[in-house]
Order: sequence, then structure tokens, then C-alpha cells
Amino acid sequence: MDNRTEGTQFILLGLTNAPELQIPLFIMFTLIYLITLAGNLGMMMLILLDSRLHTPMYFFLSNLSLVDFGYSTAVTPKVMAGLLRGDQVISYNACAAQMFFFVAFATVENYLLASMAYDRYAAVCKPLHYTTTMTTGVCARLAIGSYICGFLNASFHVGDIFSLSLCNSNPVHHFFCDVPAVMALSCSDKHISEVFLVFMSSFNALFALLVSTCASHLTTVSIFYGTVIFMYLQPSSSHSMDTDKIASVFYSMVIPMLNPLVYSLRNKEVKCAFKKVVEKAIFSIGLAI
Repeated sequence: MDNRTEGTQFILLGLTNAPELQIPLFIMFTLIYLITLAGNLGMMMLILLDSRLHTPMYFFLSNLSLVDFGYSTAVTPKVMAGLLRGDQVISYNACAAQMFFFVAFATVENYLLASMAYDRYAAVCKPLHYTTTMTTGVCARLAIGSYICGFLNASFHVGDIFSLSLCNSNPVHHFFCDVPAVMALSCSDKHISEVFLVFMSSFNALFALLVSTCASHLTTVSIFYGTVIFMYLQPSSSHSMDTDKIASVFYSMVIPMLNPLVYSLRNKEVKCAFKKVVEKAIFSIGLAI
């Protein structure tokens, strides 16, 4: 079957076939997604509204929140719909779009983490030159470069995967259209695609790991790249799709929820800004009453 045939569909096998786990998993992922939305969108608004947070570090944090919101949204709503309605079918175009946005935003996060590490390096190691090093223009170029690298990487991977011919069977042994899971459906020679995936994943991971600094940053980097390396940097013959799916839950759902907590809620400036916003809201409600 040519996977470019109009109307081709895929069947996402999901996390489990046990009916008794469907509702508990739906509730758990709904809570994770709601916390992810509140944490990341709230962080973006907080940074936007408080002028004290208009610094390079918080500029990158706001972009990180946007990216976390993006790739969580690319995956989680479809998973929730599948658990609630049992709708495991995804169209060819929707599968390609899901893979594209997930890979794009995940890669952007990779380069944003590297940019944040460089920002902390400049602040800690070269404090006297920090204001001239991390200018508005430099921060903008680092952020734009991260998005360009992310969307180019996604274009290469999606173009490569969806140019392969698929076998007649089309179940995706995963809960979303991830690169290794869809690549496994190919009945054509996929050696070059596998080498390309390992090479790009290795390059992206090493780029950020080599410039990692401070404890909170290292925590996120360790969780993010630990699961990514487990997923993408092992031979296809060693893949266990069941264990891969568990790892995928962490980097596609849990990490976007944890990032605002790891980076921001433990920060004094963010706490002060949050308190200020809450006090203003309470005062406004009091006047309205």
C-alpha cells in the first residue's frame, strides 16, 4: 500500500487495551493537560504583564512555556479523545501534522534549553559583560534560530518518514504518531531513515547537553534527554514499543507540566509577580462587589 494514497488512515493502538483503565487514564491525562495549560499559559501571561520579568532569562522561559504548550497540545487531546470515545483512528494528514508539530516543538525546546544555558553561563561567568552580551537582538536571534531549527528538523523527518512505502497493515503501536512508531510500518528499506534519525537526535541532544549549567536547568535537561535518548538512540531491533510508550508519556505530557514548576515557581521574582497579580485581581473583585 502506498502511504501517499488519498484517504489512508492509521490506527493508534494506545497505551492499553484494558477497558477498566480507560477512564482512570483519561482522568489522569486530563488533569496533567489542565495543569500544563494553566502553568504554561499562566507563566506566559505573568512574564508579559510584569515589567520586572522582561529580562533574557524570562524571555526564554516564556518561549519555553509556549513550546511546552504546543507539543503537549499536539499529542494529549487526541490521546484523551481515544481514551474517552475509543476513537483510535487518525487520518494520514492528521498523523503527518501531529508528527510535524510534535517534532518541531520538541526540537525548538532542545535549542531553547541550550540558549537558556548560554544565558546563565553569561550571567554567572561574565557578569560584567552580561548586559552587552545578552542584548535584545541576541535573545531574539537565539529564539528565532531555535524555531527555524525546530521546524526544519520536523520538515526533514516528516518528509522522510512519509516518503516511505507502508505495508498493508497500518496499526501504529503507540498512542500518537511518533517517528519510530510510524517508521516501523514501512516495508521498504528504512536503513537510511534510521541512521538519519539517530544522527539528528544525537546532534540535537549533545548540542544542549554540552552547554548545560545550573541545577534546575540540569534537572529538566536530564529528564527530557533521558527519555529522548531512550526513545531515539537505540537500534530498532532493540525497541520495545510498550516501554517506549511509557517513556513517551514523560516527554510528551509530564515534562511540559513540570517545566513551569522547575524553572519558575521556585523563583523569587516569579513568586512576587504572581502575588502582585493575585492582589490586583482581589482588589478589582472587591471594587466590583
